[in-house]
Formats: sequence, structure tokens, C-alpha cells
Amino acid sequence: MLLITALLVIGIKESARLNNMMVAFKIIILLVFVGIGFYYFDSSNWVPFAPGGIKGIQVGAATVFFAYIGFDAVSTVSEETRRPKRDMPIGIIGSLIICTILYILVTVALTGMIPFMALKEKIAEPLVVGLEYHHVNRWVIALISFGSVVAHTAVLLVFQLGQPRIFFSMSRDKLLPSYFARIHPKYKTPHVTTIWTGVIVAALSAFCNIDEMASLCNIGTLFAFVLVCLGVIILRFKDPHRERPFRVPFGILFPILGIAFCLFLMGGLDVVTWIRFGVWLAIGLVIYFCYGYRKARA
Repeated sequence: MLLITALLVIGIKESARLNNMMVAFKIIILLVFVGIGFYYFDSSNWVPFAPGGIKGIQVGAATVFFAYIGFDAVSTVSEETRRPKRDMPIGIIGSLIICTILYILVTVALTGMIPFMALKEKIAEPLVVGLEYHHVNRWVIALISFGSVVAHTAVLLVFQLGQPRIFFSMSRDKLLPSYFARIHPKYKTPHVTTIWTGVIVAALSAFCNIDEMASLCNIGTLFAFVLVCLGVIILRFKDPHRERPFRVPFGILFPILGIAFCLFLMGGLDVVTWIRFGVWLAIGLVIYFCYGYRKARA
């Protein structure tokens, strides 16, 4: 975490180059796994097709939703792109389509090569479990395992790239102290928020349960997406003439569907996650009304 933080402070170009290399490598690894999975594919492993029913799909989708947070993080670097009006829609929609196809291929390969009950107690590294189930060459397993490490690192890099810029923007809008809006004189990056975010995340990663943190991350992001969809609907009516380089088609249909699906996924998370989210939200509201609301209006 600290090494990633140091890289993000040094510059966006350096971070992008490393991320591109890691993403290219993990895509190759995933395609290798998909090829192996299709080779061992057995349609009987799809019976029953949805053993957990609709509820199982809901809980599963809500649990792994953090895999899609990186697409939202792309928007946080819009000020650091050459042509944001053109590049942002292409980057977000293009990467979303490619990754969704990869996600589906990997899921089809994994669920087709191994009975779902064999994964029940071994969810940490399911791809490796699938390979071990068929006694695939240990060097191939080692390669897939290394690809997993690279993939996790790439995800951390993107998350740590986006969150500091959110804090930076909040500070610039006076929702946080101006201290957090400082730019490094040499590297031209929001170094203060990057360092603080990296240190806090590194500290939390030392003792927090990853499943609980993932659930809290999921519900927070889903709620943020609900607010974004509501914002799109409100702006369509309150500010219809605003310049919109990219317009979502079919009016407010997609924002309404976005809200509905996000609420559906939020319903798949456990009660403890909802309680923690409520406490976290309350803390945020206290900070906002005690500091941000007054400062932003001034």
C-alpha cells in the first residue's frame, strides 16, 4: 500500500504506465484460465443452474459489487486527461464492456469445470481451486496465482488513485479544510490526500476483516450511485440547458433503473453491514453540517 501511495504521489503518467502493464498481464492470465476452463467444461456442473435462487444471485452480486467500483474511479481523473469530454465516456463505457465480457467468460469457465459445492469453503482463490480440482500442472497454477497478486495490486492502484481526488475536490469545494487541496509543487499531484489515504488504508488493512470491509465498501458505493442517479434526474429538470458532452439516452429511464438495481443489491447485504453503514453515514453527516455546509455556503 505504501509503495503504491509513493508511486501515486510521483505522478499520474507513471501510475498509468504501471497500471497498463499489470492490466495487460492479468488479461492474458484470465484468458489462459478461460481456455483451460473450457477444456475441462462439464455441463453437468450447471445442474442445478441457480442453486441459491434469486436470493443467492442477489447476495452474490451485492458481495462482489466492489469489482465494478474501478469504473467509477475513472471519472475522478477527468481533470488529468487531454480530452475529458471525449475520453471519459470512451474510457468508462469501453472498459465496462470489456471487463463484463471477461467476467462472464471467467465465471462460465469456472462454474463449468468444477461443482459449485467444491467452492463452498474455498472462496479466497476460486480459480486456483478449479485448476487443482483437475490436477493442472503446478507451474500453470503458480502462474495463475501470480496473476491474482498482480490483479489485486492493479485494483489497489486504481482505488488509491480515485479516492484522494474525491477528497481533493471536496476540499476545493470547501467541504473539507483547504489543507487537503494542496498540489505537490514538483509532481503536480494531490499529494496530501494521496498520502493520508494511503496511510489510513494501510493501517486498516493490518487488522480489519476483508469480507466486512468489502461489504461496507459495497453498500457505500451503491448508495453513492443512487445519489448520482438522483442527481442526473434532478439536473434534467432543474438545468435542462446545461452543456452535456455525453448524454444518456432515453431520458430518465436509465437513472431510474440504476436506482432500482442499486437498491436491489443493497437489499442483499446483511443487517450488520446496514448498521455499520448507518453509523458511517451519521458520522459523515455530522462532519458535513458542522463544517462543510457552513463553509460551502460562505
